[in-house]
Amino acid sequence: MAQIWLLRTGADYWPLSSIVVAVGLLCVALLERVQPFHRDWLHDHGDTVTDLWHSLVNLSMLQLTAAVAAPALDALLPPAWRVFPSEAPLLVQLAIVALVLDLSLYGVHLASHRSRWLWRYHAVHHSAERLYWLNGERRHPLHAVMMAAPGLTVLLASGVAPAVLAAWLGILTVHLAFQHANFDYTLGPLRGWIGGAELHRWHHKREFEDAQVNFGEFLLLWDRLFGTFYAEPRRVGASEVGLRDRAFPTSYARQLTFPFGADRA
Repeated sequence: MAQIWLLRTGADYWPLSSIVVAVGLLCVALLERVQPFHRDWLHDHGDTVTDLWHSLVNLSMLQLTAAVAAPALDALLPPAWRVFPSEAPLLVQLAIVALVLDLSLYGVHLASHRSRWLWRYHAVHHSAERLYWLNGERRHPLHAVMMAAPGLTVLLASGVAPAVLAAWLGILTVHLAFQHANFDYTLGPLRGWIGGAELHRWHHKREFEDAQVNFGEFLLLWDRLFGTFYAEPRRVGASEVGLRDRAFPTSYARQLTFPFGADRA
């Protein structure tokens, strides 16, 4: 809601929107301490420093996209290409951005479980031995670009307002922290439509066969449409997430080079 309020007031993206995102992430981290899903996941598994590096790099890329790249590309866009309904109510614009970007994320995410080449990059995300708020950004930076590029290209080429795009990216960032949070919560009647932790934890099961469901980053709409929705997973145990190969690199530097190495998955 804070992102939408900033959008309505016309406030500059930097630094207010970034501060709102940081506060949102901090709230998720605090909620984990209040009501954890697994107490064992509260403790460092030798992953915190690595995940902080992932977050720093990927969120910096996101900030540059929202604050620099999007406005620069928007200034170069020919008027004839501007088909995005910028005169529509802000909530409608945000909904369009959400649908387009989420379809892009879903498509590449699904392909990353089908393509051995893409899986080399995506395996970094699934290598986490616990789920907690930092896992939302545990991604190889090249894979983060691959996932977002199709949707961002369509939106920017159609003339979406950079501020609208930035607002949604901020909302999505906090949502991904909730989606991977070690926070015991339910979305109630929305659990089957919004990709919360309750259903997404099953996607991180160690058994690769079990993890072929609930790909949605924000919405579960695409999972429902394309037959990858799983509504009734049982409670995931603390030792049931990660990869079968427990020898996966744990340092940030080695995870960056993993897709190009001889020992890749």
